[in-house]
Amino acid sequence: MTGSPASSARYPETIGFLDIGTNSVRLLVACLEDAHSWTTLAQQKEPVRLGEGEFGGESVLQPAAMDRAVLVCRTLADLARSRGASEIVAVATSATREAQNQSVFVHRLRDEAGIEVHVVSGPEEARLIFLGVLATVHLEDAHALVVDIGGGSTEIALGGAGGADSTDSLRLGAIRLTSEFPEAGGPGPVTAATYEAMRRHVQVQSARVRHKLAGESIDVAYGTSGSIRNLASVVVRALRGGTPQRIDTFTRAELRKVVKLLRTADLEARRKVPGLNPTRADIVLAGAAILDAVMEDFGLDKISAIGECGLREGLVMDHLARTSRAVPGHAPTVREQSVLALARATAFDEQHARHVTALALELFDSSREAGLHAYGAGERELFEYACLLHDIGAFLSYSDHHVHGHYLVRNADLLGFDQAEVEIMAATVLFHRKGRPGSRHAAFTALDRAGRRTVRLLAVLLRMAEYLDRSHTQAVAHVALRRDGKRALVLEVQPAHDWRLERWRLEDRRETLEKALGRALTVSELAAG
Repeated sequence: MTGSPASSARYPETIGFLDIGTNSVRLLVACLEDAHSWTTLAQQKEPVRLGEGEFGGESVLQPAAMDRAVLVCRTLADLARSRGASEIVAVATSATREAQNQSVFVHRLRDEAGIEVHVVSGPEEARLIFLGVLATVHLEDAHALVVDIGGGSTEIALGGAGGADSTDSLRLGAIRLTSEFPEAGGPGPVTAATYEAMRRHVQVQSARVRHKLAGESIDVAYGTSGSIRNLASVVVRALRGGTPQRIDTFTRAELRKVVKLLRTADLEARRKVPGLNPTRADIVLAGAAILDAVMEDFGLDKISAIGECGLREGLVMDHLARTSRAVPGHAPTVREQSVLALARATAFDEQHARHVTALALELFDSSREAGLHAYGAGERELFEYACLLHDIGAFLSYSDHHVHGHYLVRNADLLGFDQAEVEIMAATVLFHRKGRPGSRHAAFTALDRAGRRTVRLLAVLLRMAEYLDRSHTQAVAHVALRRDGKRALVLEVQPAHDWRLERWRLEDRRETLEKALGRALTVSELAAG
């Protein structure tokens, strides 16, 4: 998803982790002590209501909301740097990923706050939140359901001590649902009929997830969001007369009592309810309706609300897993698992895909040595996954398999990646055959300038590697691109056996390759190994 690709990290290392949500922006500054532990140096949370006014109309972030978010992000980034952060890992969730003007906001954050923001999918957000829970609780053999009610979406994950087995995202959040039922956030009390209508609406929207997880065992349930934490605080303070703890468990019956207490009060009275953050008084009933419906759907008698635990902590766990992974003989990362799961679901030709990938990576590395590009491990990793997925569209139709592959990659909710990374991989798959990327292609123009430059190179290298296994017989053992003067290249090919079909294909497509590379190209056959 975010941060550096697999590499060896140097400890200790201080990093800031920023979660740009629909309702709030949260910062965690952590000193990473080794591959498994960290110390929290600073935490900060600021409500910005980024999604305010977005969900009722055209899914556009409002100027005032963006102004607030940019100001807060700049301030929090400066705070992180003042605490010694050498890097800031920033993600944005529902409000940003659904916004038509997403690129405007992301560019403003880059230019005005000095941070590169990764926009994550809903299932990826759920995976990270589940990791955050694992940083706080020890599940042992328990199967846990984790629910996070944000401003624009609700994330649901089910899994165990090894991570989430199932992740989903509902386009339902406290701000979004309030915008659909304005009475819930209005100045007066809320009728029982309105509250029940909200619950029914949630259950209609969540039916897919309910059916998907039907029959799965759930030993314990955790809630990680501000909405659930506030409801737990009201249970503890207003109903029990106690003091909220790090983890507070409450029943659905207690939740229903809190709902009646909040629903029958007007907005001003609601703000004074013990345990409730006054800034959430207008959206708390929507959050309660979502939680109430989810608990009923999954047969949950009780849920444990965890304070200050969620996406930020998941980002730390994810970063540690990435940067501490040993390259030789490593266990598959969540990215690799996600990519291979998609590929195998399409019954792809794995032997061919892996051979093309190996050749393509040799082209990537040798072209870097030849000075054709200066891309590093991050781009190489995305290229590797795009190569593995390049033919999966044949599952639907071979003649247009590049088009179908592009669609599958874009819409598969690959875990571990942000939206920009998915778009680069999908575009590389699309342009590995037929048309070259250009302004007539929406998939290409949708990328930013850096992304377009990356795809131009990756697509031609993948196309070349595909030509080199035209027969699907692994006829070419190794390949490299070398410079031949200033404006020419030599493609050095070491065959494993008869590669006449591959050589014919290269010669037939030489002009296309030369245009894409901007250089003359000759082919040189090396002695077979």
